[in-house]
Amino acid sequence: MKKRLSFLFIFSAFLLQAQALKKSPWHIVADDIDPNFYYGVTVANGMVGMVSSPDPLKIKDVVLNGVYDYYQRGRVSNILKTFNHMNMHLEVDQRRIDRNQIEGYAQTLDMKNAELITTFNVPKKVKVKHRLMSLRNLPYTAMSIIEITALDDVNIVPINYIETPNHISDVRNLYAEIDRPHVLIPLMSSVGFSPGKKKVAASTSFIFPEKHGHEPKIIHEDWDYNMHLMKFKKQLKKGETYRFALVGSTLSSVQNNDPHNEAERLTLFAKLEGIERLYSAHQKAWNKLWESDIEIEGDLRSQRAVRSALYHLYSFARKGTAYSLSPMGLSGLGYNGHVFWDTELWMYPPLLVLQPEIARSLLEYRYERLGAAKENAFSHGYDGAMFPWESAEDGSEDTPIWALTGPFQHHISATIGWAFWKYYEVTQDKEWLTTRGYPVLEEIAKFWASRVERNGPGRYEINNVIGANEWEENIDNNAFTNGMAKTVLEYASLAAEALGKTPPADWRHVAANIPILQFPDGTTKENETYAGQIIKQADANLLSYPLKIVTEKDAILRDLNYYEPRLSPDGPAMGGAILSVLAARLGNPERAFSMFEKSYQPNELPPFKVIAETAGGSNPYFATGAGGMLQAVLFGIGGLDIQQEGVKQLPTQLPKAWKSLTLKGVGKDETRFTVN
Repeated sequence: MKKRLSFLFIFSAFLLQAQALKKSPWHIVADDIDPNFYYGVTVANGMVGMVSSPDPLKIKDVVLNGVYDYYQRGRVSNILKTFNHMNMHLEVDQRRIDRNQIEGYAQTLDMKNAELITTFNVPKKVKVKHRLMSLRNLPYTAMSIIEITALDDVNIVPINYIETPNHISDVRNLYAEIDRPHVLIPLMSSVGFSPGKKKVAASTSFIFPEKHGHEPKIIHEDWDYNMHLMKFKKQLKKGETYRFALVGSTLSSVQNNDPHNEAERLTLFAKLEGIERLYSAHQKAWNKLWESDIEIEGDLRSQRAVRSALYHLYSFARKGTAYSLSPMGLSGLGYNGHVFWDTELWMYPPLLVLQPEIARSLLEYRYERLGAAKENAFSHGYDGAMFPWESAEDGSEDTPIWALTGPFQHHISATIGWAFWKYYEVTQDKEWLTTRGYPVLEEIAKFWASRVERNGPGRYEINNVIGANEWEENIDNNAFTNGMAKTVLEYASLAAEALGKTPPADWRHVAANIPILQFPDGTTKENETYAGQIIKQADANLLSYPLKIVTEKDAILRDLNYYEPRLSPDGPAMGGAILSVLAARLGNPERAFSMFEKSYQPNELPPFKVIAETAGGSNPYFATGAGGMLQAVLFGIGGLDIQQEGVKQLPTQLPKAWKSLTLKGVGKDETRFTVN
């Protein structure tokens, strides 16, 4: 009877905890998992991204930031999938467990602590809890903490295996045990080469609770070229819980000249740090990130969605690097992991106001590739720096040949310059402006001064381009391209003056003569030949936000009303987010809120509500869309505005669904802004 009451108490406590998590603004619970309709969530630390699987103890993909090679995608590079080193099997009473032998399978993303918690039962045998994290404190290292509770007397065999993706060759699978007076260190490693002969390595080790000499005996097995494993056996008594961890590190020769030894050193370090020290440091690092947060009172769905967007952007980038963001972050191979304008116009602004040091890393990526951008301009007959539409490792153009965006989507160069000046406005860092900001802005200004066709006063035209609306190809005088070029020429002039320099007078002269076209009624015309077609995404509306070229409220509203019904439901989510910002700034919070919801809810996929690029799409996680919807909250409903003196708050109103909105840790002074 006592045992039954004890079981009922534990079961009731479990139910209460599950119900509490479903009401938490920090947790996304997936407890109705259909493996045939499953889109994984990513656990990442800005360097190593691990995508979840519907199978117990498995990881679908491991993506390594900053490493590209030519495989699977023809003649352009692809971000590198590395060894799948954190996968596990579990055998219970001589039977290997898969999804068909378990019940109560649930996964929970804990966004506050950046960990994926998976729980399941093997009926009448064991209860398992698996916590996976890409350690924020150690950029190349991951950890799993596993707790196995016996529901009866059982024998268990936890197994860690390293699996090699097909594109990695010349693989060596290695195992060693390093015996020290106070610890035995099992070390399993794999080393191989990408198609372009970049060396890639991964290494793993177990962390056991037992004292030295009492650890479980490790058995290493080589299976084939693509996989090897290490495992241990353990007998558990009914009611006993056994807790251990797996740590693993992975990196390439892009990050370290000797990735094999470095991966093993990092794993050794993690092993000897131990579970509690590793987890505490990871948690502390994430607590620091969450000092910059968005709090929404009164609408749990919005709060959780906004936190998810923040979590993903924080996960996909990190300060102190020269790595940027691709549209899919570290969630997979979407868009080849290349860097587009998606970074500077969509994902960068939320990071700039909430995490300026991370934003600086994104700009450092561009600065280090300034030479390649200058070579690209030279190749096209222009001066200065022409940044590529798709950038990868070295900063040269990496767009597939069939996509005309590579040769013609020139607005990216202006957008990068815009982002550089916005960093200075937020941080007022004059040393950075001297060494990083102005050198880039100067070369971009030179590009646009050479790019325009000087056809007379008011007709310094920018012809034969593709604008933000990519469905209109090879058009002239595109609204966004012209508007951003005008803006960045002015910003380059301001940057020179901030440093006590005299900018070339030609920069402002050119800017003043670049046209912004209009229809007869004053509506901004998207391009020279635009006649009301359905558009892929916002273009002309970008002149109102984030640019400040169309500033009169009547003109902003006219453009909004004209282009909103022409925005395709099959286009990416960002256009709706921009319209949401404009509606909020026009004093219509309900219209802004409706557009905010439309910017992400139709794109959510089960079971974690990760967002795809388009409604009905199936290629998550679309970090660009996350950046757009965050801008709707920060710069729309939240009223933030980046001005020459820093981040300010414009008058704004809340939608009825929200009781309050708090923006924490904004800008270099980590200011708090509220809307009630």
